[in-house]
Amino acid sequence: MRFLWFFLVLSINACLLVALGTRKFLPLDLGSFLSLQEGVWQNAEHSNASFDDNLTFSDLNGETSVYFDERLVPHIFAEQEKDAYFVQGYLHAKFRLWQMEFQTHAAAGRLSEIVGSKAISFDRNQRRMGMVFSAENALAEMEKDSTTKTVLDAYTAGVNAYIETLQPSKFPIEYKLLGYRPEKWNNLKCALFIKQMTNTLAGYDRDFELTNAYRLLGEQDFRLLFPEIPDSLNPIIPKGTAYPKPLEAITAPSDVDSSYYQRGDVIPVEEEFKPDPSNGSNNWVVAGSKTQSGKPILANDPHLGLTLPSIWYEIQINTPAFNAYGVSFPGLPGVVIGFNDSIAFGFTNSGRDVKDYYEIEFKDEARKEYFFNGEWVPSNIRVEKIGIKDSLDYLDTVAYTVFGPAMFDNRYQNHLTNNKAYALRWVAHDSSNLMKMWILLNRARNYDDYRTAIGYFNAPGQNMIFASKSGDIALWQQGTFPLRWKDQGLFVMPGRDSSYMWKGFIPAEENPHSLNPEQGFLSSANQRPADTTYPYFIPGLYEVYRPYPINRRLSELNAISIRDMQDLQNNNENVFASTAWPLLDTYLDRTMIDSDEKKYLDIIQDWNFQNEANAKGVVCFNTWWDSLYAGIFYDELYSKATPIIKPEKFVLLDALKRDPSYKFIDDIRTAELEDLTSQVTIAFKKAAKTLSSLEKEGRLTWHVYKNTTIYHLLKTNAMAFAKSGIKIGGGHGIVNATQHDHGPSWKMIIELDSTTKAVGVYPGGQSGNPGSKYYDNFIDTWGRGEYYPLLVMQSSDIKPGSYKWKMIFTSKQ
Repeated sequence: MRFLWFFLVLSINACLLVALGTRKFLPLDLGSFLSLQEGVWQNAEHSNASFDDNLTFSDLNGETSVYFDERLVPHIFAEQEKDAYFVQGYLHAKFRLWQMEFQTHAAAGRLSEIVGSKAISFDRNQRRMGMVFSAENALAEMEKDSTTKTVLDAYTAGVNAYIETLQPSKFPIEYKLLGYRPEKWNNLKCALFIKQMTNTLAGYDRDFELTNAYRLLGEQDFRLLFPEIPDSLNPIIPKGTAYPKPLEAITAPSDVDSSYYQRGDVIPVEEEFKPDPSNGSNNWVVAGSKTQSGKPILANDPHLGLTLPSIWYEIQINTPAFNAYGVSFPGLPGVVIGFNDSIAFGFTNSGRDVKDYYEIEFKDEARKEYFFNGEWVPSNIRVEKIGIKDSLDYLDTVAYTVFGPAMFDNRYQNHLTNNKAYALRWVAHDSSNLMKMWILLNRARNYDDYRTAIGYFNAPGQNMIFASKSGDIALWQQGTFPLRWKDQGLFVMPGRDSSYMWKGFIPAEENPHSLNPEQGFLSSANQRPADTTYPYFIPGLYEVYRPYPINRRLSELNAISIRDMQDLQNNNENVFASTAWPLLDTYLDRTMIDSDEKKYLDIIQDWNFQNEANAKGVVCFNTWWDSLYAGIFYDELYSKATPIIKPEKFVLLDALKRDPSYKFIDDIRTAELEDLTSQVTIAFKKAAKTLSSLEKEGRLTWHVYKNTTIYHLLKTNAMAFAKSGIKIGGGHGIVNATQHDHGPSWKMIIELDSTTKAVGVYPGGQSGNPGSKYYDNFIDTWGRGEYYPLLVMQSSDIKPGSYKWKMIFTSKQ
């Protein structure tokens, strides 16, 4: 019945797309799409479908058996390590081919080939950001290493082995919807996937926005609205930690005041395609001294955009060299987050800024020369050929400078004048063998192996959590971080000479880290890694409130179990609201509140500051705070000809707690003198009107208001493939970070006892086929905050009844 309903809805939508003349959004050939022989009907997967198979390939050296459990998780047992990667590539392609290819097309700026000219701006942005250039640099470094190249070659061969067997009737449904065919995989696509991940996690920047804010606000107000360190900081490495004298020191150029701080123009650049700044994660590890078993427990839940097919593909890989379990990225070999027989490892985003922009002066519109160190020097010209479906190719000429690609110039942002352009310097452009880290982590046995492995990783900067069965726990913030003088890179820098270039990188041994701390636990939740005693300037975008309940609970708890860690990952405490409420309560003039408005105040007063799915207090509180924020900052930020980037949420709360007469409280547009009482009261009354409307719409309950939705990668063009209205709590700044379409994309807890115990879940399913029951069958479990036991098979476990399906891969002699 599920499939009949699904295909009925899909076919009706397809017919409407054509009938209503919307082929430009989905270039659908309706006849082919509905063909009985090759169309959508061929994508129906019977609920009792078997995945048993016997396959032979000449690229294999030995025999590999794949045992699928009842959740369609493959357990790969390979006689040869190289064969394991081949089989992983084959399985990724079998279950996630369209996703793999679409994401790497996006990384390479090739979406116009699929959907036509409406993607041209996106594609140009990717090319001008240097995504392909970056991937080429990374691949060159990876293929210098024989081990990495062998792994990539085997994986690519496996992907292509599946593609070569694929008949048009069995193309994933998205190819049929969009009217194109899969192409052969190559190692560059693996590098492109890594760079897309890097952009997702380390591609957000505010250089242009902060440059404009500093110019329009002046230094004093800028420092008030964009402080370097929040009052409420709860850093990864505990406050008061003593750091050694820096191994490297750097001073600002002599002309920094006139050339950097006191520039007279406002830069008219608006970036369209920025990553979500909410991309982050939680991870923590607890020493055996605090656990029930006496063994370490490690937990990780990366927060990313929630999509179908899922970001992750669960897998076990067993070879003579290692036995690893966890989740993989379709498009990359190995286990990305997980554990093996000796250790466990996980990641959170560092939030560190590793991108800077430099103003470039080209000699003329040809951009073949630019002014640098007192002379005109040649640019490296790269012509980007962008294919466009049903149209001529688009040629975009990008000039590369000593800093990197001129991302913005008179060809891309045509309102820029005077031949000025802006070049991007980004750590992701540098050569690196990131794949080597995962290859080594999958087989690591101890802390030293972990340290060696993570040394290969340059970007995106990550907080890498570790635990071992020998009892060690550790956390390193790992990445290549620019060595900057204070304030360097906050604003666009002059590119006329080398004086503003990066002078190197913070030595890796000076990155914040901890091994076996006295407190018995370590955690990170995307907050700033260290307090003011850390000797380097480390700009970035950091979380403030999410670390509090994590660190408090880990400090309070003893005899910790996996169940305790599940409860912590599902924690819905709203620290921001509980911190802000006393201030709102104190300054609200209740004599101005009428009976209709008071009911919303009562809801907040009765709320327990938990963002539970059925809570109404969170909607009422958020609406009130947003109203106060807008009321206080509107005249300074929103009423100007060039709007100014919004300060982070913590800025206003910290400021009002520190000083109830905060200078921005009074609205300069009115004759009356506003104080905090009037602003809080007016904000509540405005919020009450909004809440009344929400209540009439039935949207006062948090899960209804939030409407957590897991979209297909094609977003609103494929709502038949999405799942919306998931009843779940959480929110921004909450440990359970579930928002509308963003949140915990994989939840994992590992107890490193003599026999590893592990649980995990992600919001999706192993199959990328919307016509399969394994497409989204994990979502309800994930939404309820429940977990699956992770079945780590050993050779001795393999017997009839221990698995559901078996695929055998053998060498073709």
